[in-house]
Amino acid sequence: MPFDAEKDIPDEALLVLYANGDAAAARALTLRLTPRVFGHANRLLGDRAEAEDVAQEALLRLWKIAPEWRQGEAQVTTWLYRVVANLCTDRLRKRRGVALDAVPEPEDGAASPAEQMQERARVDALQEALGSLPDRQRQAVVLRHIEGFTNPEIAEVMEISVEAVESLTARGKRALAAALAGRREELGYHDD
Repeated sequence: MPFDAEKDIPDEALLVLYANGDAAAARALTLRLTPRVFGHANRLLGDRAEAEDVAQEALLRLWKIAPEWRQGEAQVTTWLYRVVANLCTDRLRKRRGVALDAVPEPEDGAASPAEQMQERARVDALQEALGSLPDRQRQAVVLRHIEGFTNPEIAEVMEISVEAVESLTARGKRALAAALAGRREELGYHDD
């Protein structure tokens, strides 16, 4: 089956096709999910190399469970984000006490050097502030405000109640605001 219309094929259907031996379905699903999984891991870990390892491990786990996938129980992305979150949590626990290094965003060539430096400072500040949050708060804030998940989706990924998600994101946002409050001018934000 050609995948010219691969965007119209749900993740779950591609996974089932892969489980039935369709390599093109695996390629299509990999191309679709890898950037999202890597981005999520990168934001949780703040380390590109580790995020690449986590993304690869998460997708390998997806391929391993494909034959046993039970349709309708969970969305592929929800399951995959839960795996990524667990892998990241394991890595963070192993490196407790080690500062998270900010990861530079790829340059697109459109911004001036001054704009790039300003953006880099903002990214660094956000990554540093995210790194100061407790793991569960960081995960909830990243899923909600960076990944764009809904509270019920986050609840499913984190295996907690929607009320717990709301509490974690609210506390996380307050902690981020407090951590960044004194840096508005330094980061180029003005009250104009």
